[in-house]
Amino acid sequence: MDRLGKTWWRAVVTAWVALAPSAALAAGDAESIVAQIDAVFGAWLVAPLASILFFDLSFGLLGEGTALPAVVAWLVMGACFFTLRMQFVNVRAFGHAIKVVAGTYDDQEEDGEISHFQALSSALSATVGLGNIAGVAIAITAGGPGAIFWMITAGVLGMSSKFVECTLGQMYRVVKPDGSVSGGPMHYLSEGLAEQGFGPLGKVLSWMFAIMCIGGSLGGGNMFQANQSYAAMKGIFPVLDGAVGSLIYGVTLAFLVGLVIIGGIKRIGAAAGLIVPLMCGVYVLAGLFILVANASAVPAAFAAIVTQAFTPEAGFGGLLGVLVTGFQRASFSNEAGVGSASIAHSAASTAYPVREGIVALLEPFIDTVVVCTMTGLVVVVTGVYEVEGLDGVALTSQAFGSVIGWFPYLLSVAVLLFAFSTMISWSYYGERCATWAFGDAAVLPYRILFLLAVVLGSVIKLGSVIDFSDLMILGMAFPNILGAIILSGKVKGALDDYLSKLSSGAFD
Repeated sequence: MDRLGKTWWRAVVTAWVALAPSAALAAGDAESIVAQIDAVFGAWLVAPLASILFFDLSFGLLGEGTALPAVVAWLVMGACFFTLRMQFVNVRAFGHAIKVVAGTYDDQEEDGEISHFQALSSALSATVGLGNIAGVAIAITAGGPGAIFWMITAGVLGMSSKFVECTLGQMYRVVKPDGSVSGGPMHYLSEGLAEQGFGPLGKVLSWMFAIMCIGGSLGGGNMFQANQSYAAMKGIFPVLDGAVGSLIYGVTLAFLVGLVIIGGIKRIGAAAGLIVPLMCGVYVLAGLFILVANASAVPAAFAAIVTQAFTPEAGFGGLLGVLVTGFQRASFSNEAGVGSASIAHSAASTAYPVREGIVALLEPFIDTVVVCTMTGLVVVVTGVYEVEGLDGVALTSQAFGSVIGWFPYLLSVAVLLFAFSTMISWSYYGERCATWAFGDAAVLPYRILFLLAVVLGSVIKLGSVIDFSDLMILGMAFPNILGAIILSGKVKGALDDYLSKLSSGAFD
């Protein structure tokens, strides 16, 4: 282990030891402190930010309980714009994307730290997770089976957003003397917009993105994941219940996360390349088993998904309500347009930025079209969505458990793996933004802070703090999509040139 690594581990151990006494605080004092922190975040940060991101652009026309949040409209608008601007790259480049991920065009001599497959796995590990397990169930509960149709539609459109942002991440990445790579919206927003004559705007947008990404990585990408995985594991292992058990779990999880993130994107890519295909494979196979066991009900389920997507009996408001529900859950699940994935894809070894963008368009397809659709079909086929009192993870668990009795236990383990993979990827996203904003000296403090957040997320409940972090992840879409739209002409030119070379056999 190098000198930096040893120093880092000493700092981590010291921090954990320092944290232990705080766990011994009287329950009343701890609850009081947490309540005060939550109150401050809720009143001064969460509420104002939510009022902007979730401003109802329908102005109540969709009926009570259904709205058109501004951030969802912005994500959908960006996805539609990029799909049309890139002439449906999500469809015409799909086959080529599979060949690239399979390693057909890999070249060890090209600059980068990880392979196309590892970059795809790293980015997927940050998106495939609780949104696929709980988000789909929430969408069906709110909008009925028809919401799945619009989730699939949003996933297909989101493929174009991922292509544009990840191509830009490669175009403006910085390869340092030691071979490490830094890329993402903070680079292409500042440098790319400066090239277009929007330098001041680029600086503002890049700093907005970086700060939001750092905050989001500590909350939604960390504390929330730790909290949810702890809740799942204590259900299997009751010994973990209580303050001591949660502390043990948090320290153990932080140690495991630390083993991966200390190695940077290379180790993160290797871990994600193992975990993501495994957990997606097991989940999809279980879903296929249930669909085969209920084969006679599958045609009716597909019919319900398509026909209820348009809900003519509910009128125009009902149609928009189901559409918005599906688009909202898909956007929150695959993060297309948020810009985070471009940070991972910028580290891929390739001489052609467009090639990595084409790889990235597979993410929303895998996350939403494959995994989310599988969850939705299982929920509809088993009919558990009609059961009162079930929602989120509980609904999905009941759907799988109705056919595979032991699956709820496997689902708890899956939640842990989903959470772990999400955490290691978001640690890299936040770290890259921290070093961009504050220099390489920020690496050690950020990693220590990230690991402490793992423990805190397992031990205490900071609802408003985590809500604020989730809102910052969604907020990243505003600067990212605006900048990507301005730079879309450059991406379109590079795409046309690449596809021309591909058709001429230049890459054979």
